[in-house]
Amino acid sequence: MNVESIGTWAGILWNTLNDANSPLALKDLKKASKLKVNEMHAGLGWLAKEGKLNFAEGEADVIVSLA
Repeated sequence: MNVESIGTWAGILWNTLNDANSPLALKDLKKASKLKVNEMHAGLGWLAKEGKLNFAEGEADVIVSLA
């Protein structure tokens, strides 16, 4: 894992959320992006640090949307 790969994963997640055009639960985001759990979490951290995501607590999962 390096900064370049984390940036790539962040781009995949951003595109996945943008294409979904609606908030996604983490499990659905993982499935749609086809990333591994650690790749998804690293990419989410990158996007969160840049202020590009909103997070909400769902009943069974965290819900993520673009800011």
